[in-house]
Formats: sequence, structure tokens, C-alpha cells
Amino acid sequence: MFAILKTGGKQYRVAENDIIKIEKIDGQPGDNVLFDNILMVGSDSEIKIGNPLVEGASVAGELIETKKQKTIIIFKKKRRHGYRRRNGHRQILTTVRISEILLDGKKPSKKKATTAKKATSAKAKTAPAKKAAKQAGNEFIDDIKLISGVGPALEKKLHSLGVKSLKDIAAFSKEDIERIDAELNFKGRIERDEWVEQAKELIAGKAPRAKIDQKAKTKASGAKAEAKDKGA
Repeated sequence: MFAILKTGGKQYRVAENDIIKIEKIDGQPGDNVLFDNILMVGSDSEIKIGNPLVEGASVAGELIETKKQKTIIIFKKKRRHGYRRRNGHRQILTTVRISEILLDGKKPSKKKATTAKKATSAKAKTAPAKKAAKQAGNEFIDDIKLISGVGPALEKKLHSLGVKSLKDIAAFSKEDIERIDAELNFKGRIERDEWVEQAKELIAGKAPRAKIDQKAKTKASGAKAEAKDKGA
């Protein structure tokens, strides 16, 4: 059996266990949803066409998730007028699994929570535990961009030389430093900026030096402004 339902100004042909993406509707993952704007219901032996809706027909489903879709680029151009406009749009859609097609005013049957709902619950339980482990120092962010002066461009160059983690930098030998220094024309930058020491500090759970320097700078600026106000 199939049905054609209308929601969000669009029509969808659905059957049991189909998964469809529709315009955003309110609800949480695992909630039951009921569509009562049914335009047609059909099977191998019979087809019912609504006028405009099929009386007593409805479609029950389960909300899986609501999220933004991939970005769509909207580009407008007018020749010889210097007119160019580029915008992006991410549509919010709700994913629904169709569970039943109902006729003659029947109500949806009660079903156990689906895998989607259970997965959401498991994720919710895991997040606090992960956060607690991170706070306890059992986990650190192994990102070489936390080294002062290392950005995305330099990160790519280091990756091409086999340096992909803070642990790699912390284990640098004198020969490694000389090799990378020569490859990237650093002129002693690794030792000057103390990369090895910074990596070891980050692995031990200390804050990045860039953040510490910024805090110190802000504090000094505040003290200077306060002293200036007192002098005035």
C-alpha cells in the first residue's frame, strides 16, 4: 500500500518503512507524528483519490532528526553591469520514517522506541562522561595548531613532513629539528619558540602559551589604564 501526503506545501509518495525528508516540523527524535492531509491511497487492487483529501485516511511516522542540509550557493550575475551577488542557504529539514498507513479513521498502534531514539539517548549519556574525563586530565586535544605561531598553512606543511601530532613534536630529536628547520627554512624557529617544551606542556594538560600571553597582555593593559585613571 502507498499514500500521497501533503506537508509543507509539497507532496510525497510514501509506503511503510520509507524514510523521507520534509519541511521542518516541531518535535524531538523518537516522537510520533501523524499526517492527515492524504491526497491518495492505493494498493494493487484499489485506489482511493481524495476530494481533495481521502476521508479517514492518515499516515503515521516517527521523527528521526531535524538538521540543516548542505549549503546551496545562490549566484546572480548581470553581464556588463558589474553586478554579482553570491549567497549561501542551508535548509532545515526533518527526517521521518513512515510506520503505518491508516484508513477509516484508525489510530496508530503503539510501538517501542526505535533505534534512532536509543542512539540519541546513548549519545546523551556519553557526552557528560567524555567531558568529565577531559576535565580530569585523562584526555587532551592533540592539535599542533595549539603551538604558538602554528596555523592551518604551517600545519599542512608539517603534515607533509610526517609531523601530525603534539606527541611527534615532543619526541623531536636534534636531527629532526635540523631536518625540519632546513626543509621549511625556519632559521632556528623551532628552538627559538620552544616547540618541544610547548608540546610537552600541552600534553601535560597546561593551557596553550598563546592564551596565557593574551591573558597577561589583557591584564597588563587593564592595570595600565587603571594607573592612568588614578593619575588623572
